[in-house]
Amino acid sequence: MTPAGRYRLLAGLVASCVAAVGCASSGATQAIDEAMSHDGLQKIEVEGIELAYVRPRATLGGYNKVKLDPVEVAFDKDWDPQQPGSHFKISTKERESIRTEVARIVSEQFVRELQRDQGYQIVQEAGYDVLRVRVSIINLMVTAPDTNTTGISRVYTVSAGEMTLFAELFDSDTGALLARAIDRREARDAGRLTLSNTVVNLAANESIAATWARILRNALDRAHRIGAKS
Repeated sequence: MTPAGRYRLLAGLVASCVAAVGCASSGATQAIDEAMSHDGLQKIEVEGIELAYVRPRATLGGYNKVKLDPVEVAFDKDWDPQQPGSHFKISTKERESIRTEVARIVSEQFVRELQRDQGYQIVQEAGYDVLRVRVSIINLMVTAPDTNTTGISRVYTVSAGEMTLFAELFDSDTGALLARAIDRREARDAGRLTLSNTVVNLAANESIAATWARILRNALDRAHRIGAKS
């Protein structure tokens, strides 16, 4: 099996576990732990991330550049919404449009945060000082997506949806896996009915993606500060 195939198999397994019972459920703990640590990674605590695993003695301190793989997006297997104000299902074309837009948003937020304040250069080639970042969005559920249908419709929900980050970090030069993380987030759980539309969904996705990007940026910054002191 190719590395890409193994990655998709692992992502699918983790997605199934998380969707079925959630990361915190004792019933899923063993299955998720085995999936996340099967290639020698060890579980650690990372603030803001549900589950994180790293290779022993691995450090991010030597990386000044980042190679970001194209973001992959997969819907929750049970996601099958109707168009707002109608009984028509979301079409395959509309689903692909949502997937493409979410991938764009996530990629842009990671690039923006990593480059902020002349931080880390985004590159396309591997190198000894290049960290390769592979990000997937799994179990994506978008509440009442507005697909620009004709007519007026108002859809009220308590959330803009949810999505789960599944990410892996590699040494781009050797291909060595350094870390793996998973984090599930629900957008804007207001606890009350609010209007849901394209603008709301885009803003919610941007906020979640920006949070994940800041966590990676902070991890890189901390590693460099530790390296500077040693």
